[in-house]
Amino acid sequence: MGHTLQTVYPLFEAPLQQEIETVGEHKIIPANETLMRRGQYIRSTMLILNGLVKVYREDEEGNEFLMYYLKPGEACALSMVCAAKHEASPIHAKTVTETEIVMVPVETMSEWMGKYKSWYQFVIETYRSRFDELLMTLDNVAFRSMDERLEFYLKRAQEATAASTIEISHQQIADELNSSREVISRLLKKMEQRGKVRLNRNSIDIISM
Repeated sequence: MGHTLQTVYPLFEAPLQQEIETVGEHKIIPANETLMRRGQYIRSTMLILNGLVKVYREDEEGNEFLMYYLKPGEACALSMVCAAKHEASPIHAKTVTETEIVMVPVETMSEWMGKYKSWYQFVIETYRSRFDELLMTLDNVAFRSMDERLEFYLKRAQEATAASTIEISHQQIADELNSSREVISRLLKKMEQRGKVRLNRNSIDIISM
């Protein structure tokens, strides 16, 4: 784990990296596995070493609303807050691909805030970047039409996966955008006609965004 940790979190001091390796719980999680559920009490936060995690809200009927993705070198700000305040999670988190993580206990996380400058800066930057991303998502939902929201969604997925092909169905996109499959399929077809995407069975090739 050491080489991966140094590569993905290079700004952490060597003693901090050593402590993470000592106290952290290293896990490799298959794709489409739930890491966190709404209502769950959290005793640790996760550092992403490899893979991709989707963080989302879910209503009583099971409809999902994508909040943001977690990529290597990042951590979940909401899990940090919930762990520190001993509150139940308001969100769900699920792996998109096979994902390698390190779970850090909340007690250790709090101790490091005063012990390591790089950890303090990392936590503050994690809060700031997630807040900025949530504002961008809110603006997208509140002020954009569905075709603009769809394009924004696809851009985020492309950036998160660092791939030109997104493995996803029209129904999955509809669920996460709180729309219908028919609407999403119609909009995707228009995007294909404009040369922005190429539609395949359960995948979408991004051509020009």
